[in-house]
Amino acid sequence: MSFLTLDHVTHHYFSASSYTKALKDISLSIKQGEFVALLGPSGCGKSTLLSIIAGIVEHTSGHVFLENTPIKPTDKAIGYMLQQDYLFPWKTILENVMIGPKIHRSTDPAIRTKAEMLLKQVGLTGISDDYPGSLSGGMRQRVALVRTLLNDPKILLLDEPFSALDYQTKLKLEDLVSTTLKAFNKTAILVTHDIGEAIAMADRIFVMEANPGMISKVFEVPIELRQEAPFTVRKHPKYQMLFDKVWEELEDKEGNPAE
Repeated sequence: MSFLTLDHVTHHYFSASSYTKALKDISLSIKQGEFVALLGPSGCGKSTLLSIIAGIVEHTSGHVFLENTPIKPTDKAIGYMLQQDYLFPWKTILENVMIGPKIHRSTDPAIRTKAEMLLKQVGLTGISDDYPGSLSGGMRQRVALVRTLLNDPKILLLDEPFSALDYQTKLKLEDLVSTTLKAFNKTAILVTHDIGEAIAMADRIFVMEANPGMISKVFEVPIELRQEAPFTVRKHPKYQMLFDKVWEELEDKEGNPAE
Protein backbone atom coordinates (compact mmCIF):
# COMPACT_ATOMS: atom_id res chain seq x y z
CA MET A 1 0.00 0.00 0.00
CA SER A 2 1.29 3.47 -0.93
CA PHE A 3 2.24 5.76 1.94
CA LEU A 4 3.05 8.83 -0.18
CA THR A 5 1.51 9.23 -3.64
CA LEU A 6 2.21 11.81 -6.32
CA ASP A 7 -0.33 11.65 -9.13
CA HIS A 8 0.57 13.48 -12.38
CA VAL A 9 2.13 16.46 -10.57
CA THR A 10 3.05 19.34 -12.87
CA HIS A 11 4.35 22.76 -11.86
CA HIS A 12 4.85 26.00 -13.79
CA TYR A 13 6.61 29.16 -12.62
CA PHE A 14 4.89 32.26 -14.02
CA SER A 15 6.29 35.74 -14.61
CA ALA A 16 4.79 38.86 -16.20
CA SER A 17 5.89 37.86 -19.70
CA SER A 18 6.48 34.09 -19.67
CA TYR A 19 6.37 30.85 -17.74
CA THR A 20 8.77 28.01 -17.00
CA LYS A 21 7.62 24.42 -16.88
CA ALA A 22 9.57 23.20 -13.83
CA LEU A 23 7.96 19.76 -13.47
CA LYS A 24 5.93 17.65 -15.87
CA ASP A 25 3.65 14.74 -15.02
CA ILE A 26 5.46 13.36 -11.96
CA SER A 27 3.81 10.17 -10.69
CA LEU A 28 5.32 7.97 -8.02
CA SER A 29 4.42 6.07 -4.88
CA ILE A 30 6.52 5.44 -1.79
CA LYS A 31 5.93 2.79 0.86
CA GLN A 32 6.06 3.45 4.60
CA GLY A 33 9.61 3.07 5.92
CA GLU A 34 11.12 3.36 2.44
CA PHE A 35 14.13 5.59 1.72
CA VAL A 36 14.20 6.99 -1.81
CA ALA A 37 16.57 9.38 -3.56
CA LEU A 38 15.86 12.00 -6.22
CA LEU A 39 18.95 12.28 -8.41
CA GLY A 40 19.52 14.56 -11.37
CA PRO A 41 21.22 17.67 -12.76
CA SER A 42 20.74 21.19 -11.45
CA GLY A 43 17.48 22.68 -12.68
CA CYS A 44 15.58 19.41 -13.00
CA GLY A 45 13.16 20.37 -10.21
CA LYS A 46 14.31 18.10 -7.37
CA SER A 47 14.04 20.77 -4.67
CA THR A 48 10.81 22.11 -6.16
CA LEU A 49 9.35 18.62 -5.89
CA LEU A 50 10.34 18.45 -2.21
CA SER A 51 8.71 21.83 -1.59
CA ILE A 52 5.50 20.57 -3.22
CA ILE A 53 5.52 17.44 -1.05
CA ALA A 54 6.07 19.64 2.01
CA GLY A 55 3.11 21.80 1.02
CA ILE A 56 5.33 24.90 0.77
CA VAL A 57 4.76 25.29 -2.99
CA GLU A 58 1.32 24.72 -4.49
CA HIS A 59 1.67 22.67 -7.67
CA THR A 60 -0.05 23.75 -10.87
CA SER A 61 -1.84 20.44 -11.41
CA GLY A 62 -1.97 16.90 -10.09
CA HIS A 63 -2.36 15.54 -6.57
CA VAL A 64 -0.14 14.74 -3.57
CA PHE A 65 -1.44 12.38 -0.89
CA LEU A 66 0.07 11.22 2.40
CA GLU A 67 -1.82 8.20 3.69
CA ASN A 68 -4.59 8.97 1.19
CA THR A 69 -5.04 12.51 2.56
CA PRO A 70 -4.07 15.67 0.61
CA ILE A 71 -0.95 17.30 2.03
CA LYS A 72 -1.40 20.69 3.73
CA PRO A 73 1.28 23.35 4.47
CA THR A 74 0.67 23.07 8.24
CA ASP A 75 1.00 19.28 8.31
CA LYS A 76 3.27 18.26 11.22
CA ALA A 77 3.69 14.89 9.51
CA ILE A 78 6.39 16.43 7.29
CA GLY A 79 9.96 16.99 8.50
CA TYR A 80 12.34 19.06 6.36
CA MET A 81 16.14 18.97 6.70
CA LEU A 82 18.10 21.37 4.49
CA GLN A 83 21.69 21.90 3.37
CA GLN A 84 22.05 24.66 5.98
CA ASP A 85 21.19 23.84 9.57
CA TYR A 86 19.51 27.21 10.31
CA LEU A 87 20.23 26.99 14.03
CA PHE A 88 19.56 30.19 15.99
CA PRO A 89 22.99 31.35 17.27
CA TRP A 90 21.51 33.07 20.35
CA LYS A 91 19.70 29.94 21.52
CA THR A 92 21.24 26.92 23.25
CA ILE A 93 21.35 23.56 21.51
CA LEU A 94 18.40 22.30 23.55
CA GLU A 95 16.41 25.46 22.82
CA ASN A 96 17.12 25.03 19.10
CA VAL A 97 16.05 21.40 19.17
CA MET A 98 12.79 22.29 20.90
CA ILE A 99 11.75 25.00 18.43
CA GLY A 100 9.07 22.73 16.91
CA PRO A 101 7.27 21.88 20.15
CA LYS A 102 7.46 25.56 21.16
CA ILE A 103 5.86 26.67 17.86
CA HIS A 104 3.11 24.10 18.34
CA ARG A 105 2.76 25.19 21.99
CA SER A 106 3.38 21.73 23.37
CA THR A 107 3.71 21.78 27.18
CA ASP A 108 4.40 18.08 27.64
CA PRO A 109 7.39 17.84 30.05
CA ALA A 110 8.37 14.54 28.40
CA ILE A 111 9.42 16.49 25.28
CA ARG A 112 12.57 17.78 26.98
CA THR A 113 13.49 14.26 28.09
CA LYS A 114 12.95 12.99 24.56
CA ALA A 115 15.10 15.81 23.14
CA GLU A 116 17.99 14.98 25.45
CA MET A 117 17.62 11.27 24.63
CA LEU A 118 17.78 11.98 20.88
CA LEU A 119 20.85 14.18 21.32
CA LYS A 120 22.51 11.33 23.17
CA GLN A 121 21.54 8.84 20.44
CA VAL A 122 23.32 10.91 17.79
CA GLY A 123 26.44 11.28 19.93
CA LEU A 124 25.81 14.77 21.30
CA THR A 125 25.92 14.16 25.04
CA GLY A 126 26.56 17.08 27.38
CA ILE A 127 26.08 19.93 24.91
CA SER A 128 22.46 20.92 25.69
CA ASP A 129 23.52 24.25 27.21
CA ASP A 130 26.15 25.05 24.55
CA TYR A 131 25.55 27.41 21.63
CA PRO A 132 25.75 26.55 17.89
CA GLY A 133 28.87 28.66 17.39
CA SER A 134 30.89 26.17 19.42
CA LEU A 135 29.97 23.18 17.22
CA SER A 136 31.48 21.79 14.04
CA GLY A 137 29.45 21.58 10.82
CA GLY A 138 28.81 17.89 11.32
CA MET A 139 27.64 18.40 14.90
CA ARG A 140 25.32 21.20 13.80
CA GLN A 141 23.71 18.93 11.21
CA ARG A 142 23.19 16.29 13.88
CA VAL A 143 21.40 18.91 15.97
CA ALA A 144 19.26 19.72 12.91
CA LEU A 145 18.42 16.02 12.56
CA VAL A 146 17.34 15.82 16.21
CA ARG A 147 15.26 18.99 15.80
CA THR A 148 13.49 17.34 12.86
CA LEU A 149 12.97 13.98 14.58
CA LEU A 150 11.66 15.53 17.80
CA ASN A 151 8.39 16.43 16.05
CA ASP A 152 7.98 12.74 15.14
CA PRO A 153 7.26 13.38 11.45
CA LYS A 154 5.85 10.58 9.32
CA ILE A 155 8.12 11.48 6.42
CA LEU A 156 11.47 13.29 6.25
CA LEU A 157 12.53 15.43 3.30
CA LEU A 158 16.32 15.73 3.05
CA ASP A 159 17.50 18.44 0.64
CA GLU A 160 21.25 17.87 0.14
CA PRO A 161 21.88 17.90 3.91
CA PHE A 162 25.52 16.78 3.60
CA SER A 163 26.72 18.79 0.59
CA ALA A 164 28.36 21.59 2.60
CA LEU A 165 30.41 19.17 4.74
CA ASP A 166 33.90 17.79 4.22
CA TYR A 167 33.96 14.30 2.72
CA GLN A 168 34.90 12.40 5.90
CA THR A 169 32.17 14.11 7.94
CA LYS A 170 29.69 13.55 5.11
CA LEU A 171 30.34 9.79 5.12
CA LYS A 172 29.95 9.59 8.90
CA LEU A 173 26.66 11.51 8.79
CA GLU A 174 25.33 9.33 5.97
CA ASP A 175 25.82 6.33 8.26
CA LEU A 176 24.27 8.12 11.24
CA VAL A 177 21.20 9.38 9.38
CA SER A 178 20.60 6.06 7.63
CA THR A 179 20.91 4.07 10.88
CA THR A 180 18.74 6.52 12.83
CA LEU A 181 15.93 6.62 10.26
CA LYS A 182 15.87 2.82 10.02
CA ALA A 183 15.73 2.55 13.82
CA PHE A 184 12.68 4.84 13.88
CA ASN A 185 11.19 3.25 10.73
CA LYS A 186 10.96 6.66 9.05
CA THR A 187 10.06 7.24 5.43
CA ALA A 188 12.54 9.58 3.74
CA ILE A 189 13.20 11.33 0.44
CA LEU A 190 16.75 12.50 -0.26
CA VAL A 191 17.60 15.10 -2.91
CA THR A 192 21.21 14.79 -4.08
CA HIS A 193 23.59 15.30 -7.00
CA ASP A 194 25.83 12.53 -5.66
CA ILE A 195 25.32 9.12 -7.34
CA GLY A 196 27.33 7.35 -4.64
CA GLU A 197 25.29 8.92 -1.86
CA ALA A 198 22.03 7.91 -3.54
CA ILE A 199 23.16 4.29 -3.92
CA ALA A 200 24.60 4.09 -0.40
CA MET A 201 21.49 5.41 1.36
CA ALA A 202 18.41 4.68 -0.76
CA ASP A 203 16.16 1.70 -1.43
CA ARG A 204 15.18 3.18 -4.80
CA ILE A 205 16.64 5.95 -6.96
CA PHE A 206 14.46 8.19 -9.12
CA VAL A 207 16.64 9.71 -11.86
CA MET A 208 15.29 13.01 -13.16
CA GLU A 209 15.95 14.97 -16.33
CA ALA A 210 15.55 18.71 -16.86
CA ASN A 211 13.59 21.08 -19.11
CA PRO A 212 11.02 20.15 -17.96
CA GLY A 213 11.72 18.12 -14.84
CA MET A 214 10.58 14.54 -15.33
CA ILE A 215 11.43 11.10 -13.97
CA SER A 216 13.46 9.33 -16.64
CA LYS A 217 14.19 6.05 -14.86
CA VAL A 218 13.84 4.28 -11.52
CA PHE A 219 16.61 2.06 -10.16
CA GLU A 220 16.01 -0.54 -7.47
CA VAL A 221 18.99 -0.79 -5.11
CA PRO A 222 19.90 -4.48 -4.60
CA ILE A 223 18.88 -5.95 -1.26
CA GLU A 224 22.52 -6.81 -0.51
CA LEU A 225 23.33 -3.08 -0.50
CA ARG A 226 20.21 -1.98 1.39
CA GLN A 227 21.15 -4.27 4.29
CA GLU A 228 24.52 -2.55 4.79
CA ALA A 229 25.52 0.80 6.29
CA PRO A 230 26.30 3.47 3.64
CA PHE A 231 30.06 3.39 4.26
CA THR A 232 30.13 -0.39 3.75
CA VAL A 233 27.93 -0.19 0.65
CA ARG A 234 30.69 1.65 -1.23
CA LYS A 235 32.97 -1.38 -0.85
CA HIS A 236 30.44 -3.89 -2.22
CA PRO A 237 30.99 -5.28 -5.78
CA LYS A 238 27.39 -4.47 -6.75
CA TYR A 239 27.90 -0.81 -5.82
CA GLN A 240 30.10 -0.09 -8.83
CA MET A 241 27.80 -2.01 -11.16
CA LEU A 242 24.82 0.12 -10.15
CA PHE A 243 26.91 3.30 -10.15
CA ASP A 244 27.84 2.69 -13.80
CA LYS A 245 24.20 2.11 -14.81
CA VAL A 246 23.00 5.30 -13.10
CA TRP A 247 25.92 7.24 -14.57
CA GLU A 248 25.03 6.04 -18.07
CA GLU A 249 21.41 7.11 -17.59
CA LEU A 250 22.47 10.61 -16.52
CA GLU A 251 25.00 10.89 -19.35
CA ASP A 252 22.43 9.76 -21.90
CA LYS A 253 19.99 12.47 -20.83
CA GLU A 254 22.67 15.18 -20.84
CA GLY A 255 23.71 14.09 -24.31
CA ASN A 256 20.13 14.18 -25.62
CA PRO A 257 18.59 17.36 -24.15
CA ALA A 258 15.82 17.50 -26.73
CA GLU A 259 14.36 14.12 -25.77
